[in-house]
Amino acid sequence: MANERLRAALLAKGMSVAVLAEAIAVDPKTVERWITKGREPYRKHRFAVASLLGADETYLWPQALSQEQVVAASESEIINVYPHRWTMPRGAWESLFRSASEKIDILVYVGMFLAEDAGLIRLLAERGRSGARLRVLLGDPESEEVIRRSSDEGIGKDAISAKIRNVLSLYAPLREVAEFRMHGTTLYNSIFRADDQVLVNTHVYGEVASNAPVLHLRRVAGGDMVTTYLDSFDKIWNEARPVEW
Repeated sequence: MANERLRAALLAKGMSVAVLAEAIAVDPKTVERWITKGREPYRKHRFAVASLLGADETYLWPQALSQEQVVAASESEIINVYPHRWTMPRGAWESLFRSASEKIDILVYVGMFLAEDAGLIRLLAERGRSGARLRVLLGDPESEEVIRRSSDEGIGKDAISAKIRNVLSLYAPLREVAEFRMHGTTLYNSIFRADDQVLVNTHVYGEVASNAPVLHLRRVAGGDMVTTYLDSFDKIWNEARPVEW
């Protein structure tokens, strides 16, 4: 069976079979067999191809890795775990965003702690002007999910909606370099992505986000934790509506 995922990944990168073959030092006919006959490359070649195409090895060859290998790779994606967001040093946020050259994604309801940090806002604007694609998802203040979350935190049903409306002025310096959308999903986690690194602020019933744990992850070939969170971001982004400033 043909490997249509590999074919599509090549097309998306604008890379020919010959160029890929030369880059990883194999015969072009070998690459053709990977695509047309669904042949499975050696592990070192799978890793090299996935890296060149900016794709996950487990996406291009779903059956290539055993469950044990996927679990081991996913565990290796964990860099650090913070018991509460407030225990994270500010430098961790600055280091994350400064490392991005291609993509910065932010999924929150409000993100007040970020919006109020003028230094981080300037850094995000700088990254955007340097060519990184910057996407920000804020909660829809009219949505039932936002109102319910506000009640769950015990701060009043309209508190988070009011914060969202007020925080837009703090995000204003990013308007020219970022894409903003509003979502009405149940927010199980806030996500902060910089290329292959992700900070995941989990949400806990009855607690404000700053008191919940944070996972610091980095994508590893063969792992699927980071991919799971990034796929979730994209699903929400595709269903969200543009912010009306």
